[in-house]
Amino acid sequence: MNRVILGAFGALVLVSVGLFWMQGRAQVEAGAPPPDPEALAEVEPVDPEALPTADVTGMEGPEPPEASELTREQRRFFRYDRNRDLKITRNEMLSTRTDAFRKLDADGNNLLTFEEWAVTTVSRFDEMDADADAELTASEFATSAPKPRQQARCRC
Repeated sequence: MNRVILGAFGALVLVSVGLFWMQGRAQVEAGAPPPDPEALAEVEPVDPEALPTADVTGMEGPEPPEASELTREQRRFFRYDRNRDLKITRNEMLSTRTDAFRKLDADGNNLLTFEEWAVTTVSRFDEMDADADAELTASEFATSAPKPRQQARCRC
């Protein structure tokens, strides 16, 4: 309990010191001397619509970095490594499967019963079985293939 009170007191002291410091800086800026009129007369007027120019003859910039292509295994690794620490934790590995699990868990109790799985599987089978003969032909089974992802178009 003493630590909490001491911490709160310390925070209050730091905030008050910060406020006094900020007020002191504002008073110094308000009391700053005005600029010298002779120095301002020597400066050429600037055209606000003119573009800045620089002499870059003989100058050469650095080479742009090359983008390295990731191998298929590296892309697969980075799909799981969410925080990019080059290590995959158990939570990172399981995080890709939670959405699929939540779709199957009909009552939302985080327990997948056989009935919940069976209902989902049977309803999916019935959707694929177009002629309702309780058998899937090759063309009916092909309708269950996942649709390819649409890649975002460049909006350059």
